[in-house]
Formats: sequence, C-alpha cells, structure tokens
Amino acid sequence: MAEQPLHEHTLANGLRVVVCEDHVVPLAAVNIWYRVGSRHEQNGVDGKSRTGLAHLFEHLMFQGSANVAEGEHAALLESAGATFNASTSFERTNYYETVPVSHLELALWLEADRMGTLPAALTQENLDNQRDVVKNERRQRYDNQPYGTAFERLCRLTFPPGHPYAHTPIGSMEDLDATTIEDCVEFFRTWYAPGNAVLSIVGDVDAQEAIAMVERYFGNIPPGPAAPPPRPGDLEPLTGIRLEEVDEEVPSAAYFAMMTLPSDGGPEIEAAEMAAEILGGGSGSRLYDRMVRRDQIATEVWTGVTRLVDGPSLAIVEAIGPDPARISDVLDEELARFAEEGPTEDEAARAAAQAERGLLERIETVAGLADALSANATQFNDPARTFTAAERAAAVTAEQIKDAAARWLAPGARTALSYGGSK
Repeated sequence: MAEQPLHEHTLANGLRVVVCEDHVVPLAAVNIWYRVGSRHEQNGVDGKSRTGLAHLFEHLMFQGSANVAEGEHAALLESAGATFNASTSFERTNYYETVPVSHLELALWLEADRMGTLPAALTQENLDNQRDVVKNERRQRYDNQPYGTAFERLCRLTFPPGHPYAHTPIGSMEDLDATTIEDCVEFFRTWYAPGNAVLSIVGDVDAQEAIAMVERYFGNIPPGPAAPPPRPGDLEPLTGIRLEEVDEEVPSAAYFAMMTLPSDGGPEIEAAEMAAEILGGGSGSRLYDRMVRRDQIATEVWTGVTRLVDGPSLAIVEAIGPDPARISDVLDEELARFAEEGPTEDEAARAAAQAERGLLERIETVAGLADALSANATQFNDPARTFTAAERAAAVTAEQIKDAAARWLAPGARTALSYGGSK
C-alpha cells in the first residue's frame, strides 16, 4: 500500500497526535492508545497483587467523568450514530470510535473529559458494578468455557512467578475483589497521562483543523507524572517440555502447547509467524494434514501467534483429540521435519501472501488504519511503519522461514497442557 501523508503533532502536555486524511466517506475514526496493559500491573512482585486492573479500567472509562454523567458517554455516541469500543492486552489499552465527521468534536471532547477528569466520577458504586461485570466476563469466557483457562495456564507455566507476562489481562477474582477506589485513582494517575498516550484521527478531516480541535480539548490536561519504566520482560529460552495435566470437565481430551517467538518489531518475527502459519494455520497446514487427515489423531488443530513488544511473542498450538501424548509425539515429529526441510516454495508463497493480505485488510477502513497508526506510534515510535508492514511480509524468504522454525519452533522446547476429557 502506498504511504499516505501523515500529520503529526505533540501537545505541550506530551500527547502525541497523528492525523491521516481520507476523504472517501464522510467519517472520522478516533483511536487512542494508552501504553498500559496487564504487564504494568502489580502481580505480587512487591508483595501486592492487583491483576485485572488494566481491563477493569477499560470498563470504568465508560462510566462517566467530571462533565459526563454515568451512562452518557455511550448514549451520546449512540445518538451520533457512532460505533465505539475498547480493548485491553498485555501491553496497551485502546479506546476507539468512528463517527460521522460532523461529530468529530463530540468524540474528542468525550475522550478528553475522561482522560482529564475520570476520578471525579469514580464512585464505590461504579467500581462495584464494573467489578461484577468483569468477574462475570471471566466466568463466562474463561472459567466456565471448555479449555477457557488454557492460555492463562500456559502463561503461568511459561513465565516465572512475578514476571510481567505470567498473568493475563482478565486478572484473578481475588485481586478484583481486593481492588479499592484508591487503587483505581493511583492506577489512573500513573498511566492515564497525556504523555503516555497516542491519539490518531483518520477520515474526512482537514488535518490542521483536527489538530486544532485536539489542542482545544486536550491541551489543558495536566501532563501528569512520567510513566514508570516497565519491568524487564526477558525470558530464558524454553528447554524440555513443561507439562501440566488439567483435571477439568471438557468435551474431549486435548493438547495445548506454547512456544516463545522473537519480540515484535525485529526482522525475525515475520518469518517466525509465517512458520507458525505453515505449521498449523488452518486446513491447509502441516499439522492439520498429519493429525486430522492422515493419522486421524485429532479432530481439530490450530496454531496462532500473539505478538509482544516488551517480551517474547508467543505461539500457541491447540489440538483436540483422544490421545494427548500421541499428539505431543507427532507435534515433535513435524517440528523436527520442518526445521530440517523448511517450507516448500508453495508454502512460503502462500504464507507470505496470506500475511500481506491480512495486513492490508487491517488498514482498509478508517478505523483499522487509525488503530494501526496508534499501534506503530506507541510501540515503535513510527506511525508510518504501518504502510511498510505488507512489504516486510512479502520480503520474507523460504530460507528465513526455515531458520526461524529451527530456532523458535524446535521439538521438545515448550510448555504444554494435557486435558484428559470428560470423566
């Protein structure tokens, strides 16, 4: 994709602004990334644990601020015909809305009011209500779902206690119950400062007018303290197979595995993710062909990648089948074969094309482009990096994929879960 002109501006309080004009449709996407996620939470390393706080804040930020009553944030956006949401990950929290361009000022005012004044509306009732919402989300999506805690368990197996990535964004019930108003105010004042955020605007806007709006609504927010430096996320290479037997009621026996990959941002992650895609990315993958079609030891098999910037990225293998031990053995056989032979030319070409297509699809809407600009500005200090992503994927060679597979997807180097099936 050809690079589009970007207009960048940093306010005196540290808020970084990126604007990209796109006049195809009369919409404007507003996307703000805060560099705070579950890796920034206290997780017992200093004697205090408050996991789940970053995700809890994703909910609290919609409960009103000094000039917005409870429930009004969503109501105002809905009345304007906007789409909006938020999400939390290990390394960031983002808030986003797409509005008719005539309502851009409304979206910016709402974002500025909660960035500058959220504690004014933070009540015990709001905290209790949203804590219950998050706890119920945990029950529905994790605790009461078959294999729902697999990723959480694998992170605990992969990373040592107290490591920033040893817990996942959903947090624990105990820590959510222990969270106080004081914890929330401290968390907000530590991380929700203008200098710890990037605001991107994409759409049918005039860049200078949009920047002037941002100055008008965000410019008077105090800069706040500098964000603390993140705790190191390094991890020693995995050796051996660290296995946990999971005794849960699940529909079928299953095997889950986690392997570490290079951190996002460097040249190796593209090849490593393509290697994982060739290995288990769908019905055309090596693991599917071997485990489901040929040996018939699994009914489903899938591989996915979670990219991380401040720690190792993660590859996950999920296989549903009656004999987890056999699945583990076959996985090692296929990993060894892949490391020795590398991909075929067709496999490498398909993986590169799929990666390139996925990256282009991500930025084909104003909302997707705004999110990508915020991501690259926040994580790599380079929003224009958005426009070279597909090019980087297309440049990966079969030899690079082979080298990545040999280094990062080696047999016998992973953490794993074995589910025995229904009792």
